[in-house]
Amino acid sequence: MYRYLTVILSFLVILSCASQKRAKEGEVVEIILGHGRKAEMNNVLQNNARPVKGEMFTDSTHIKQLVYYLSSDEMKGRETGSLEIDYAAEFLEKLFVQNELRPYFSGYRDTLLNSKTTACNIVGFLPGQDPELRKEYILIGAHYDHIGLVNVINGDSIANGANDNASGTATVLELSRYFGKGKTNKRSLIFALFSAEEKGLLGSRHLAQRLKAEGVNLYLMLNFEMTGVPMKTEDYLMYITGYAKSNLAEIANSLVSDEPIGYLPDEDKFNVFERSDNFPFYGNFKIPSHTFCTFDFSNYPHYHRATDEPEELDYKHMSGLINKMIPIIEGLTNSPGQTVKLK
Repeated sequence: MYRYLTVILSFLVILSCASQKRAKEGEVVEIILGHGRKAEMNNVLQNNARPVKGEMFTDSTHIKQLVYYLSSDEMKGRETGSLEIDYAAEFLEKLFVQNELRPYFSGYRDTLLNSKTTACNIVGFLPGQDPELRKEYILIGAHYDHIGLVNVINGDSIANGANDNASGTATVLELSRYFGKGKTNKRSLIFALFSAEEKGLLGSRHLAQRLKAEGVNLYLMLNFEMTGVPMKTEDYLMYITGYAKSNLAEIANSLVSDEPIGYLPDEDKFNVFERSDNFPFYGNFKIPSHTFCTFDFSNYPHYHRATDEPEELDYKHMSGLINKMIPIIEGLTNSPGQTVKLK
């Protein structure tokens, strides 16, 4: 296993996961950070604070740093309810603060009410810049938990979860950095990092039900899952689950110069649409809700194994995908009308 973090256990303060009420717009919420800040966490945060020069917003070096941190051995597979997933949650909160996201509730953590062990989603948002369109929300999400320890392979039992799903988490973090710093969004954006996906989509189910109960006017849900390696079987960049359920792929492809989003037949075969965090939002809101993915069932043999290591990922591919998604999401959040619809 790749040893990347130095975790200082003796001084870490575990942050509360207490369920919280919605923060008032403009309210400043201070997070009390744990003592004994880890050197590598600070390195990532320092790099995250620097703007990326050139035409492309993000680069492979920064993406690699995010993934290596989240999928290090010290995280022990980020299993829901573990001490280590709390380290990950603390890290994600710090990045949301740095990326200038507001807490959606009174803090970034929202406790799951449907989990037997303590589990928290990390939820931030950016209010829209248009006085009318800001009443509509687009949710951008990924799960940050994994499965912890698994069967030993070559003396290694830690399922690091680099592709599943540190890759999707890093994608959402970078998108939050772009929109948080630029504030180009006319519609409001919710950024949600789910826990307990591996326990049965518990984090996304909890948040979908809570937002529905609050009457949130949700327009789209865009989820990112296993985006760490390019596909072998197709010539497009990524696919969406539930391709035929809406016109999202058609609209998204029209917003960029090429057509990066395609249809993967195996996605239908394995019913991935109902097995990812997009599905609870589809079920509760009856809106276009899709997962963006590059796992084609033949390009990554490390799924749910101790070999799902950060060095197995293609960071140039990941940065290219994120840079491609930025104009797509800008187009979706800034269009005068709701162009994406269910079929």
